Amino acid sequence: MKELGNTIKERRKALSITQRELAALAGVGINTLTKIERGEANPSLKVVMNILNTLGLEIDIKIKSSKL
Repeated sequence: MKELGNTIKERRKALSITQRELAALAGVGINTLTKIERGEANPSLKVVMNILNTLGLEIDIKIKSSKL
């Protein structure tokens, strides 16, 4: 979660958007966004996707290979 939070924070800063602005644009609470950026939150996939979409980012989900 820490890595995702850092990516969100770096992108937000690169776009010169404050935490309050991003929270409002993405429809999430400022406290939630702050915790996500610090890697302290466990947000739902919907919340993460709202933030990423707002920042013009996307995430890839991959299936791990199983060793049966």
